[in-house]
Amino acid sequence: QIRDYHRRNHSARFVSETDDYEELLKEEPAIEFTGEEAFGRYLDLHELYNEFINSKFGSLMEYSAYVGTFAQTEKIAHNLKATRPYKEYLEHILEYLMSFLYRTEPLQDIEKIFTKLESEFEEQWINGEVPGWENKGTEKESVLQESAVDLDYYSTVEELVELGPEKLKEALTARGLKGGGTVQQRAERLFLLKHTPLEKLDRKHFAKGDDLKKEIALIEMKMKRLCEILDEVIVRTKENAEKKLTLTYEEMEAEREEEEVQADSESDDEDQQIYNPLKLPMGWDGKPIPYWLYKLHGLGQ
Repeated sequence: QIRDYHRRNHSARFVSETDDYEELLKEEPAIEFTGEEAFGRYLDLHELYNEFINSKFGSLMEYSAYVGTFAQTEKIAHNLKATRPYKEYLEHILEYLMSFLYRTEPLQDIEKIFTKLESEFEEQWINGEVPGWENKGTEKESVLQESAVDLDYYSTVEELVELGPEKLKEALTARGLKGGGTVQQRAERLFLLKHTPLEKLDRKHFAKGDDLKKEIALIEMKMKRLCEILDEVIVRTKENAEKKLTLTYEEMEAEREEEEVQADSESDDEDQQIYNPLKLPMGWDGKPIPYWLYKLHGLGQ
């Protein structure tokens, strides 16, 4: 896993045998947070919120409401989701959540999580079982019935040509395939399904709109998976946003300063951890008592 990490991250620092390990351990990692994130305590979704409320697929709402619902993409109509702007918006969310996780939970193997999710997604997509896109399979099934082209009754491309351009186009688009080209080309494209299952067909035969929907559905699944991992942070962020609605500017500033002091004190406490492997009783000065004193008074009996 270490080798794979360095293979993927060429800019990662390589520690050689000649390096001074003690000096390296003294180095403080440079982790940057926005003021809103409060050192990783909350998410900062303000840019994404503004992008959402100013889009065609979004709606006006309070920031606190957005924090609690931004992962509920199934509430957005499919015709509004199957667009480039919506895909870009999703990518921005995913990018931010990954960045937040890298900074707050660096041991989370996001690539491993996504690899497993992608394999599950392929099977769910074929079966029309992707959350929020469940109707995909049934919609196609109803359109297929309407197109009424059963390939079992056709043994040659020439027989399909006799159906005419419009009928062939209906049959192709019902299956998510490109419907353009000459009558001969449409018949040849449809005839491919005579011996090749739809899911194994070369992607070049599929309409771009269907590919876009699939890409969007996968990004949604990835985003929701990260939201599951960050569930506590999201709840905390929503509560903080709701509380801010009732605070004055001075009260918010005072609270922010208090959080900064708390973060510094927690860091100091970690630096001052007392080494006590024998679990000796603590003395008046807050340090373990000497071992000889412990034995002398028979405290270990």
